[in-house]
Amino acid sequence: MDKRIIPLAMGGLGIGTTEFAIMGLLPDIAQSLHVDIPQAGHFISAYALGVVIGAPLIVGFSIKFPPKKVLIWLMVLFTFFNLLSAVAPNYTIMIITRLLSGLPHGAFFGVSTVVAKRLAVPGKEARYISLVFAGLTLANLAMVPLVTYIGHTFHWSWCFVMVSAIGLLTIFMISLWLPDMEVKNRSSYLTQLNFLKKSQSWYVLLITAIGFGGLFTWLSYISPLMTEVARIDNSSVAYVMILAGGGMVIGNLLGGYLTDKIGVFKASMLFLSLMMMALLCVFFFSAHAPTSLVLTFLCGILSMALGAPVNIMMLKAAPDSEMMSAAFMQAAFNTANASGAYFGGLPLTFGLSYQYPSLVGVAMTLTGLLICVRYTYKFNRPQTI
Repeated sequence: MDKRIIPLAMGGLGIGTTEFAIMGLLPDIAQSLHVDIPQAGHFISAYALGVVIGAPLIVGFSIKFPPKKVLIWLMVLFTFFNLLSAVAPNYTIMIITRLLSGLPHGAFFGVSTVVAKRLAVPGKEARYISLVFAGLTLANLAMVPLVTYIGHTFHWSWCFVMVSAIGLLTIFMISLWLPDMEVKNRSSYLTQLNFLKKSQSWYVLLITAIGFGGLFTWLSYISPLMTEVARIDNSSVAYVMILAGGGMVIGNLLGGYLTDKIGVFKASMLFLSLMMMALLCVFFFSAHAPTSLVLTFLCGILSMALGAPVNIMMLKAAPDSEMMSAAFMQAAFNTANASGAYFGGLPLTFGLSYQYPSLVGVAMTLTGLLICVRYTYKFNRPQTI
């Protein structure tokens, strides 16, 4: 890995830990704060809403500053707000702190995506972007299972203390290893939003917001799915998260490699199709524990494989607003997170089993695939892309 990318990946490690570890700790947090699991799912949605709000606003106000300085301050905010989550005493305060914790998330990845593209060797942009998200995948392989175990054993608040420690380390590494870069685009906030006037930008945002939402219907409720449907012991949830994280590591690298090889359109449609089929299998076969574990690994692969092609698709659709468009992509990813957690929880409120969120996910992924097919038919021309 290019050493200059490591600080960006480290930031992704912290962000991935705070975003995904809460899913494995949902029953613990719900019990501690005296709410039921569907209500605790609102903490996931609150964080995602913070990303949606923060990504375009923070990037808009920081676009005239050097990327290195912006990334450092984003990590300062991230570290502070996660410390607040660690001491949240009740449901209301936890909702607020999770919302605040999400504010720097999208801007960090948005700026990092553009920085990685500028650092990349021509023809390897997707792979460099996938390396930025390597920290996110490693979080699911290593940190999420670790903090899930610690949270189960001691207290869930240790999750956010450890995330804050990663944030401090990231600040140090950005200062040490990330090169200074000139501000490439000093245009105004409103000028940066011009990419939203292009219909292809909205297609990519919808593919991401709806298609990825299918993934989060599954991932948001993975802990009760495994314990109550697959009948896996609660103490083994950390190992399930390791399995999902291992799939994410592979999927992230596979997505970057295949995107550079076969192109963004073929890669996007391939991964969306496979995700839809995997979620359908989760609905039908999760009661069989060995099969459920295999599906966890496969869903982990597909969850991250789609990231590289859709990000490249957006950067090509909005070449004059790279940083802002990348920030909006993070907003779209976390709209998927919020909508997946919300819509996936609806069957549970009607008393249906934990298999049913994945069935909602099938419908969302299919919708994302249809939008992707339409986008490919309409805009996959040399003069457009």
